[in-house]
Amino acid sequence: MKQILLLASAFVAIHATAQQTNVHFSHTMPTSAPPEAIWRVWTDVPNWKQWDKGLREARLEGSFAAGATGELIPDKGPVSKFTITHLVPGESYTFQTKVPGGWLIIERRLERQQEGTQFTHEVQFTGPLKWLLGALLGRRYRAMLPEVMGNIAAIAEQSGS
Repeated sequence: MKQILLLASAFVAIHATAQQTNVHFSHTMPTSAPPEAIWRVWTDVPNWKQWDKGLREARLEGSFAAGATGELIPDKGPVSKFTITHLVPGESYTFQTKVPGGWLIIERRLERQQEGTQFTHEVQFTGPLKWLLGALLGRRYRAMLPEVMGNIAAIAEQSGS
């Protein structure tokens, strides 16, 4: 019964936050891991490649804080710079990276549940080329997102609190 309730709340959260198109989408997942474990995985930038299989390397200049910058090196494609634009420690953060004709904005947020955590990863392309970027990149990112989040949950569940 608890799993059904968690899945139902995840379904509601998914459809309440993003449009669910290739331009703006999100995925929400419940996990038995405590929020602190998810947060550690999310903010350990050099190890993003452990759970994001499309990423060869990620670097952060300085500490994980609003205004911090870094680089994303994908398996395919050019290196991109990112900036953490919003941070609520232990709860959520947003980072963005410049893409042709706009921005790719990633928001990650988590919520403590009675028996673990519900965490969300939201992706949005902005700018005049957002529909093209959604077609070229969004479809693939959207398809990968459940697996990526499953990887995050597995790492966080193994590490515990």
